[in-house]
Amino acid sequence: MTEQAFLDNPTGGAVDIVAQAQSALADLQRVKAEIGKIVFGQDVVVEQALACILAGGHGLLVGAPGLAKTRLVETIAHVLGLDWARVQFTPDLMPGDILGAEVLDLDEAGKRAFRFIKGPIFAQMLMADEINRASPRTQSALLQAMQEREVTIAGHSYALPRPFHVLATQNPIEQEGTYPLPEAQLDRFLLQIAVDYPDLATERRILLETTGSSQAQAAQVLTPQRLEAIQHLVRLMPVSDAVLEAVLRLVRAARPGPEAHAALREWIAWGPGPRAGQALLTTAKARALLRGRLAPSLDDVEALAPAALSHRIGLDYAARAQGKTAEGLVAALLAKKG
Repeated sequence: MTEQAFLDNPTGGAVDIVAQAQSALADLQRVKAEIGKIVFGQDVVVEQALACILAGGHGLLVGAPGLAKTRLVETIAHVLGLDWARVQFTPDLMPGDILGAEVLDLDEAGKRAFRFIKGPIFAQMLMADEINRASPRTQSALLQAMQEREVTIAGHSYALPRPFHVLATQNPIEQEGTYPLPEAQLDRFLLQIAVDYPDLATERRILLETTGSSQAQAAQVLTPQRLEAIQHLVRLMPVSDAVLEAVLRLVRAARPGPEAHAALREWIAWGPGPRAGQALLTTAKARALLRGRLAPSLDDVEALAPAALSHRIGLDYAARAQGKTAEGLVAALLAKKG
């Protein structure tokens, strides 16, 4: 549906949707303002993390240590009104340490029975810290729960809280003793968000505002129910034919085959599937709402394409030998679009 058709439909509740969008925009402006009290100079990172959440998915934060990734996740959870938990991933972490486990209890009558003890994944916001340090078995247990939004222990299924989101972190520098996420599991993250070093002015502000006797506090803005309402609104947002075609063109041009763009064709072994298009389109809607618009634009698609596509592209041997990166190929694709 085009934006104009959406607005012209007298029975589609367009006026109500516009009113909801205006109300949501006011709330989201407050959300960004409160997060900005705690996290400085990371506007793009904050925007992409919020876009992941508003789109109903999960995000992977990639950056060096000490760039406030934990502080960001904790602040977002607090401002959105979500209870949160943090799991520090280590090589000896077991699936049960995240999901929970059954224990044998003895009641007052002396009768034995199993009781399920929930793990930290039963939080509305889970921070999976340095996810690539855990074994593949543990990674798979988490990622399966992320996808299915439920946990199965001893044949019994337990639904995860609503809403439920994972913001995982990964250190791109220190790779010794790590288990890199398989590509199929990386695909579970809507966006791979690059967290870079702050500029000089931002770093000066960080030093001044975080080393004194008092520090700013962020206030809660939303409730889980309000967040779910805004997530539903994102799903209702219209998409123009031009935006839809742009998403399709980018995703299909990043795959091997006849539709591959000339800038990528000789370097890629495999490319993004339909889930990449879903991720790019839903987060583009969320970014538009965060910026006060009722429908996504081509700018939203281009801004989010690197985060949505880079972790879904596999390079062949020749590309790796020549120092090519997926991020660089997506940048080349965007630079030579059309």
